[in-house]
Amino acid sequence: MIGKVQNFFSEVAVELKKVSWSTRQELLDSTWVILISSAILGVFIAITDFVLSKLVGLIIH
Repeated sequence: MIGKVQNFFSEVAVELKKVSWSTRQELLDSTWVILISSAILGVFIAITDFVLSKLVGLIIH
């Protein structure tokens, strides 16, 4: 049992050495892209919701 656990962790260490890790600058750039995209999407959804609620209000009344 202990041998299997040790084997597992040694294999995990080997696989982690193969991973291509992002640089700090790449992470910061990606974060900004996500924040700006989320803000644009949020504004779009808010405007669409406002317009559609006004249209539904006009149709109902």
